[in-house]
Amino acid sequence: MLVVSVKPQDIDAMLEELSAGMAAHKLVVTVCAGLPTALFERRLGDVPVVRVMPNTLMMVGEAMSVVAVGQHATAEHVATVKTMFEYVGEVIELAEPQLDAVTALSGSGPAYFFYLVEAMIDAGILLGLPRGVAKKLIIQSAVGSAKMLDESGEHPIILREAVTSPAGTTISAIRELENHGVRAALFAAIETARDRSTELGKQYDN
Repeated sequence: MLVVSVKPQDIDAMLEELSAGMAAHKLVVTVCAGLPTALFERRLGDVPVVRVMPNTLMMVGEAMSVVAVGQHATAEHVATVKTMFEYVGEVIELAEPQLDAVTALSGSGPAYFFYLVEAMIDAGILLGLPRGVAKKLIIQSAVGSAKMLDESGEHPIILREAVTSPAGTTISAIRELENHGVRAALFAAIETARDRSTELGKQYDN
């Protein structure tokens, strides 16, 4: 097995180096954002390729990884790759055209959460809380919210409404989020990330 994990801008030099001695039976696992399995098949020969989009949460054993299969990879190859990535989190398989959306949503997803947590901690400081206290409040709230989402099986809107009392503090905050277009900004940000992933792959179409 050969795992290729480089920035997309470095892939040409890497494939040039690998192409000379690549055995046709070697399984290639790519975790390079945006780069299609066809690129590796074209440059390295008829090798089995499995493309994986994980995220950095593998560092704490809670990654979300999505695998897609090249034209020469077998069910055995896929099972091997899934088993490998299950050691660091959850794994699902999707068709390769969906991986640009996966890259935008879960590949980049941790950064969106960290960005929101950063903003909420700063808001706590603005309201007079010590940084350490604000951080503790927000991180535990995030951990608990994720666990509730996972274990309850409820739609997020149901869980949010359970916290949102009539004329209360939460609905006032939600109104401000809507007034500032936070939902629309998230939609636009994730679409932009998807488009960038697609763009990275398109330059290798031929």
